[in-house]
Parts: sequence; structure tokens; C-alpha cells
Amino acid sequence: MISVVVPAFNEKDAIVGTIDEIRKMLDGAGWSDAEIVIVDDGSTDGTADRAEAAGARVIRHPTNGGYGRALKSGISAASHPIVAITDADGTYPIARIPELKAMLDRGFHMAVGARQGAAYRESAIKHPLRVLLRWLVEFTAGQRIPDPNSGLRVFYRDEIVTFFPQLSNAFSFTTSSTLAYMLTGRFVVYLPIDYAERTGVTKVRLLRDSLRTLQYILQAILFYNPLKLFLVVLAVLTAAGAASISAGIALSCGWLTTLGVGFWLSIVPVGAIGCLAEVVRQGRRN
Repeated sequence: MISVVVPAFNEKDAIVGTIDEIRKMLDGAGWSDAEIVIVDDGSTDGTADRAEAAGARVIRHPTNGGYGRALKSGISAASHPIVAITDADGTYPIARIPELKAMLDRGFHMAVGARQGAAYRESAIKHPLRVLLRWLVEFTAGQRIPDPNSGLRVFYRDEIVTFFPQLSNAFSFTTSSTLAYMLTGRFVVYLPIDYAERTGVTKVRLLRDSLRTLQYILQAILFYNPLKLFLVVLAVLTAAGAASISAGIALSCGWLTTLGVGFWLSIVPVGAIGCLAEVVRQGRRN
């Protein structure tokens, strides 16, 4: 029926409670043949041992390979066609998984819990960064996305594994999977969920993970819709050329005018490269 995959790195204080919550959810839904897969991503605090003692199936990584790498291992090893993922830190309402799974029965390819509440907003720094990330992902996908990197999701195993080569091995796994589904025309639905305070210390590194996420957004555009990126570059070159030429004429500054002409001349080769990238994408798709 369903496999619940949980990546865990040094989560000894929360892992048993997480497994108990999953088991309670599975019993309530009547999913007696479901499985709980804990992927211990190189923990050094005994997380794997506690998970095994709690009755979960445990996959061990010898060293820390990253959030996305752990999810790929767990999803690949899952025994059932439908997979749910959640975190091991007690932040996600695991009891909502049956509602998300029901969305697949209605024809959606992926169902996601969209986080809300004070614990999700967190600091004055994280919230603006999340807003910026959401804007970039929405621009890339061309549609509204309430929570692009939520870690509570349900999807079909055989479908997501086809995207593994393009999905991040790190924190950006969820964001890159969101873009992969949306940019290939799949249906993704979001259900609002309450997000709780985590147990233990966060593993997220704000600057590092934000830069990696930006990297994967650019990679997703280039892989799935390269022309969109080149159109943005063309718009910037056109605007910069117009501004430079106008300023050069107004200030009688020859080098500004020359710079503006250079911006405009670069539009032709950049546009040609964009068209070539789109042709390559179409050929790969065919």
C-alpha cells in the first residue's frame, strides 16, 4: 500500500516518537501492510539503533550523504508503489498523510503539506529568504506554489525515481522535485498543515543551503525550460542597452552610448544560444 520514508541524521531524541506517530497513523488508516523506512544518514548518536529497536526498517549510510541522498536511498528501497516522506524531528503532522494520499486517488501526481504557523516563519531572516525562494520557484514553474520545499509529501515511487538524476542530493531535494513535476506537466496539490517546533538542533545551514537551492533552480530552468532563462537575460540586455544609450545621449558621454550599443548587439548571439538550447531540450524530450 504505502511506504513512509524518513531521513534521519543525529535525531536520537525524536526518532522513536516519530516512528510511534507513523505507526499510530498507519493503524488509524487501516494500512496494516505498510512499512516504515528510516534512512540513517551517517548518524553518530545511536539514531539507527533506536529506530531498529522501535521496529522500523533501517537503511544505514556509512557517512552523511545529505538529505536528498537519504531520501533517494529510502525511496529506491521502498516496497510499495506509494511513498510518503516526512522528517524525523517532530515538525510535521504525520496524521495528515492519509489526506495527502487521498489526493493521489483523485488524480494528482504529488500531494504536499504547505506549512504555516509561527514555527514555520521562524526568524526575521529566514522568512524573507523563504519568500524570495518561493517567488523564484513560482517564476520558474509559472504557477503559484504555497510551499516549494515542504518535507511532507506523498507520491508514486516509480514516477519520482525517473527524476532522480536531476534531483538534488542535499537540502534542495524537495524544491527540485517540485520543479521537476510542475515543469513536466504533472499535477501537484497543496494542503495547509501546521508546522511545529523541531526536536533537537536544526541541520539547515541558511547561506549554504540557500545558495544550493538557487543553483538547482537555475539548473531546473536550463534542463526543463531553458528559453525562459534566456528571455530574462534578453530583457535585461535590452533594458541595460536602452538605459546606457539614453544616459550617454543625455550626458554627451560616448562610452556610455557605446556600452549601450554593445548590450544591444549581444542580444543576437544570446538569443541564438537560447533558441539552440530550446531545440536541444525538444530533441531530448522526443
